[in-house]
Amino acid sequence: MSVTRFSPAGLQPHTPYHHVAVGTGARHIHVSGQVARLGDGTPVAPGDLGGQVAQVLRNTGRALAGADASFQDVVRLTFYVTDWTPDKIGPFMAGIESVAEELGLPQPLPPASLIGVESLFEPDVLVELEATAVAQ
Repeated sequence: MSVTRFSPAGLQPHTPYHHVAVGTGARHIHVSGQVARLGDGTPVAPGDLGGQVAQVLRNTGRALAGADASFQDVVRLTFYVTDWTPDKIGPFMAGIESVAEELGLPQPLPPASLIGVESLFEPDVLVELEATAVAQ
């Protein structure tokens, strides 16, 4: 099995990993944890969970598109949210709903996990999203 690793244009540069890995054959696409950053690393929606959820989905969509895939090919989403409490579900879902049509998110979403964590790699990062897709 051959694996190609790359980082599509428009995603945060200068990271110690590639943003996408594609295995040949039945293509399994693994998107690294995406955060609310623009391609130049500028933070998006500081302090706004819904705004950050929207941006991580946009970045994940960009990574999938770089692998000639889309959210229609996603088989698994894993969200990590800092200081999670159940009252945050409203803003979290609002972030998803705000970009669902724009990104062609399937409804209902693919299998997903939301994992509460104490913190992520930088204090302003409220949410991180990993995705796995299988495409032709």
